[in-house]
Amino acid sequence: MTGNSNNTDSRDIKVDIHYLTRVEGHGNIVVDVKEGKLTRCEFQVIESPRFFESMLVDRCIWEAQHLTSRICGICACAHSLASIKAAEDALGIKPSEEVISLRKLLLHTEMMDSHILHVYFLVVPDLLGVKSVMQLIKTHKPLVEMALRMKRMSDYAGEVLAGRHIHPISYVIGGLTQMPSKKGLEKLYKLMLEARRDGDETVKIIKALKFPEFNRPTQYMSLTSEEEYAFYDGDLIINGGRRTKIRDYKKLLTEKVLDYSTAKISTIDNKPYTVGAISRFNNNYDKLNKKAKEVAKELGLKPPCHNPYLNTAIQLVEWVHCLEESIKMMEKILKNGLKEEKIVVASWPKRSQINTLKFMPDTGTGCVEAPRGSLFHQYSIDDTAHITAADCVIPTNQNIGNLEEDMRKIVPELLGTHTQEQITLDLEMLARAYDPCISCATHVLDVKFVNA
Repeated sequence: MTGNSNNTDSRDIKVDIHYLTRVEGHGNIVVDVKEGKLTRCEFQVIESPRFFESMLVDRCIWEAQHLTSRICGICACAHSLASIKAAEDALGIKPSEEVISLRKLLLHTEMMDSHILHVYFLVVPDLLGVKSVMQLIKTHKPLVEMALRMKRMSDYAGEVLAGRHIHPISYVIGGLTQMPSKKGLEKLYKLMLEARRDGDETVKIIKALKFPEFNRPTQYMSLTSEEEYAFYDGDLIINGGRRTKIRDYKKLLTEKVLDYSTAKISTIDNKPYTVGAISRFNNNYDKLNKKAKEVAKELGLKPPCHNPYLNTAIQLVEWVHCLEESIKMMEKILKNGLKEEKIVVASWPKRSQINTLKFMPDTGTGCVEAPRGSLFHQYSIDDTAHITAADCVIPTNQNIGNLEEDMRKIVPELLGTHTQEQITLDLEMLARAYDPCISCATHVLDVKFVNA
């Protein structure tokens, strides 16, 4: 696909980026410009597939959530919950309202954990003109200390609610294997109240920073619900209108393989789309709580937002929403207590029991909003509750096609007005704006311009 610039820049430029490091592997960005015209624009995922779906086949379905939580160290809870929901759908198991409430609380805290990591450690260094968060320690030490404090709060939430803050162990099909401790819940509630002050300060910081200006309307897909700002359940919605049931996601999404990438590319009606905070914001703005709407207004955000760079600012809006909703959930829990008989279940039947039980062969589908967007798990089981087929559709892969389309539009726009260094930074920031699944790197792209 080619693109034309509206300026008179006739440079020949080759952008060859190695590597965009992600949790699931490595990626390249290749851009060729010939005589001012964009002739090549690719996001290449070059890492070998990890075969989690193949690993699930022939496994007992009660083991699935412990395997799939390893797909990502940042979104481990989202993967675990999507997996559990798919298994429960296949088995015909309905958890109690108390269990669902705890799952929503866990998902809210993971959302906060991931969002604050992305805002401060991956994006803010660029906006402040430094190369990494390590330099921020020297120039903005109080800011880094605040970011760590905010992240410790959500890390601790994972320990209290799920047994540990990475790869949850207590959330299983039907419920939990152990109750969160009262002492831990009380400490977590206190940390959440204290986090309000840091959240307010973060809003001031982000408001003072300048994001690149760029707009490209696209298809925005997310969960939606009449009851709440949807993270855990609901229907799929596109641009506030078209709706699809979760179990029909394969009728909506089309995955294809490109010759330059080992990752599948997802499209809707043969067109790219995006998932994540910006999509949830555009589709579900009315369901944000009062405090989150006030923050959106202060940051100058309103739906529909078509600037992908502002995904980061919208993540902060979601952080505020999740904090306030979590505080309300915690107050209800601490006031009314948790009833163990409605929450705790055995982790899974003993193998000897499974071999004697008969199940109805079926296919179950689960979807939750991971920090980076709509996450799907689907399993088919036989009459012994062993998995015969598995499908996992990851948010990052759904965003790749849309990232490429953004690059195809923005590169010609930058040619006439930006230096090579500025183009490099804008492309890096565009990739980061999608919050690619990176757990430990800040400066994710090494861009080299080579004259063609």
